[in-house]
Order: sequence, then C-alpha cells, then structure tokens
Amino acid sequence: MNKRPFFILLLQLSFLLLSAQDSTWQIRGFKKPAFNPIMQADSTYTFFCPMKKETVQWQKADVFNPAAIVRNGKVYILFRAEDIPGTAIGMRTSRIGLAVSTDGLHFTKMKEPVLYPDSSAFMQYDYPGGCEDPRIVEKEDGTYLLLYTSWNRDVARLSVATSKDLVHWTKKGPAFRTAYEGKFLNTWSKSGSVVTRKIKSKILAARMNGEYWMYWGENPMYLAHSKDGINWIPVTDSKQELLPVMTGRDKKFDSQLTEPGPPALITSKGILLMYNGKNIENEKADPALPQGTYCGGQALFDLKDPSKLLERCENYFIKPDLPHEIKGQYKAGTTFTEGLVFFKGKWFLYYGTADSMVGVAVAN
Repeated sequence: MNKRPFFILLLQLSFLLLSAQDSTWQIRGFKKPAFNPIMQADSTYTFFCPMKKETVQWQKADVFNPAAIVRNGKVYILFRAEDIPGTAIGMRTSRIGLAVSTDGLHFTKMKEPVLYPDSSAFMQYDYPGGCEDPRIVEKEDGTYLLLYTSWNRDVARLSVATSKDLVHWTKKGPAFRTAYEGKFLNTWSKSGSVVTRKIKSKILAARMNGEYWMYWGENPMYLAHSKDGINWIPVTDSKQELLPVMTGRDKKFDSQLTEPGPPALITSKGILLMYNGKNIENEKADPALPQGTYCGGQALFDLKDPSKLLERCENYFIKPDLPHEIKGQYKAGTTFTEGLVFFKGKWFLYYGTADSMVGVAVAN
C-alpha cells in the first residue's frame, strides 16, 4: 500500500482542523447588503464655518470613515465629511456629521456637522485639516467618548471629545497631551480603538484593573491606558519608548500597516480587535491583492495582558470588491472599518469606501 497519499491526506485534514480552530474567536459571516453604499456626499448640505467666516458645502466632496453607536433603539453614525472636491488627499477640511437610522441601513443626516474646527483652545490642532476618522464608545455613566484625529496639516494627533447626547460635544484636546510631561504630544497618532464589553445588547467601555485601554496608531500599532478616558498614557518599554503590539506581515494583506478599526471587544477568548491592513506597494505585497489596498482583519489579545497578541487572522474577512469600493478618492480600494454595533440581534459593521462613501456589512 502506498502510504504517501494517506500521509498527505492527514496533513490536509490537520490543516483544515487548525484553520477551523483559528477562526472560532472571530466574528464571521459578514455580508454586504444590496443596499450599498448607505451614505454619499451631498452638496446641498451647508454650514457657516466659524474659521472661514463663510458658508461652506461641508460634505460636497466625500463622506466616509464612520463611527457607530446604538442609542434609544436607533443606530447613530458619526461620519467624516470633506468639503472641497478636486484637491489632494489631506488638503481639504474635514468635519464630523451625525446621521440616525431605525434599521441600520437607511440613515437621515443632520443638517450641520456636530464636530468641526472652531476657535476653541484646540484650534491649533484641528485646523485647517479638520476633525477626522472618529471612533465612539459609551461609558458606564452614559457619557459618550469620541476619539478622532486632529489634522492641522502638520502632525496628526489623536484627540478626545465627550457628549451626553451625540449632538453637543466638548473637546478635551489631544489624548496624550499630559502623559510623560507631554513627550508624545507631537507624535503622529490616530485611530483610537477603546476596549469595550458587550452587556446583553449594549456595548460599553470596559475597565480592566481599574482603567480603560485603547489600541491606537497605524504603523505599528500601540496601546494606551487611562483612568478617565480623556487623559491617556501610552504603553512604553524600559527606555520609555512606544511599545509596538502589532506590526505588518510580509506577503499578507496587512504587509504595510495595521491600524485599529472599531472599538475592541472583550470576549471569552480574549480581546477581539478588528483592524485595517494595507497591502504594501513593493515586492513584499500580498500578490493576491492590488498593491495599496485596505482590507479588514481580526486579531485577539490577552485579557490579562492587553499588549500580548495571541492570534491573528491569516487572511482578511472583508475587502473592497464592489464598484464604489475600488474607485473614488482612494483608487487602490478600501473597506476601512470603524464602526461596529450589535443591533436587533445582528452585528452591523460600518466602513469607509475608497475615502469616498460609507458602506455596511451585516452578520447574524
């Protein structure tokens, strides 16, 4: 009897079993409804800009990269909107708008943005680039905590704002402004994914050992902790340098960078983090994807040590494959995940498409 085919069969079976085990900690089964994209730019929305002292079409160019939260039985999206089409990426002014839905698919936008550059004490960080790429969580006292990017066209800074109603926001300034006597204030920072816990159908910011935790950064990814959710302390090594917790992998969809997506989620297996991976534009790229493409991945971190990466998906779980996801402001294509809610017994994942529109994928 030739034993070699049997041996190969055993190897293949073992690989399939390992693959099945590897995926058990992930949220699987996301599908894109036919009703996509769910949100697009609209030049009819106007707003008097307190910086320019004139009325602007604040979402004329693009709307994308949404945060999401459930409040009073409805889904609210905070989306990034850009005003002036035809200019280079990063050279417009971004403002954050608010939209509401009763089914998670059809949204009604508010007329004016809810967070934008103004003459407050933090103008130097927010203008002229604006307020970008929000992530939102609810604290146990009902306060909403928004992590967004302040972009002054010099240094991107992860900033904080709070609200009780999602409409009126109070800016708290850069997240790392006070840590280590301001050492990291001028460090490029963005994409704050706060660790949360699902309690029945509600998702709340979770304290571990008395503090909140947050994954942040894009290349590589870092970690920070906070007692109040406003003043954050980056995790550092023995030399007080930033400690990477996840980096890119050669020949994978995340070969160039790993960037946090929606708020992370505590599960029975560990801390589940959905993240955005970018395919590098050289010989180290994943050959199965166009170079420069952003896809969504999932990673699992240790509950006892949030800096410890336990597992990571071998491949993406969502990628740009619809027409509006592979053409627009970012033509390499993106499904840039930022919002995740549990609504009416399903997971709704909201993402930006090609830096131009908002999409959704749903998992039962």
